[in-house]
Order: sequence, then C-alpha cells, then structure tokens
Amino acid sequence: MSRHVFTGLQGENTVAIGWDRPLDTFFVQVMRPDPEMAGEDEILFWRGTDLRELPTAADAIAAARPWASLPAELGATLETDRMKTLGRSDGEHQAEVKRRLFPKG
Repeated sequence: MSRHVFTGLQGENTVAIGWDRPLDTFFVQVMRPDPEMAGEDEILFWRGTDLRELPTAADAIAAARPWASLPAELGATLETDRMKTLGRSDGEHQAEVKRRLFPKG
C-alpha cells in the first residue's frame, strides 16, 4: 500500500491518495480534525474502499482534485507505486476474507 498526504485547499483538511494492492484500487481520503474528539479526524470523503473502485491513477487524481492542489508528477508516482506490487499476491487468509467480503469480485 502506498499513501501520499497533501494539505487540502481549505488548509485544515488533509488529503491522502495512494494504491491499495489487496483491493486492486487507488484510494482518496479527505479528513479534517474532528472538533468534538481531540486527536481524531473526521472523514469528509473516502473513495477506493471496494474492489477496483478507482482502477487508474487518473481516476484517483480526478476524485482528489476538488479537495487539494496536487503535484503534476503524482500520476506517475502512483502508477509506480502500483507497479511495485505487481508480483505480490494475497496470502491464504487475505484471499479468504476477500472471497467473503466481495463474493462477486
């Protein structure tokens, strides 16, 4: 899994974007400090929690773009992160959990 974190456009938000090999998807999370729970974050937006939900780096960048100013080279960085995991596969237990959570996946 990879994770790159950026400051959101509003300054108080944090945007995380990366690659999740077990789910075979890129992901985007937008968080801000929870005003009611010190030290905790409130999730404002989260995509890439389902199998192959955001299959390309461009999909993830498009989802994150309304929330943060992202570097031009991020697409290449994310694709490199994905390619580094191509030779890896799920272990026995991870594969079983995926079969249960995503039976049609």
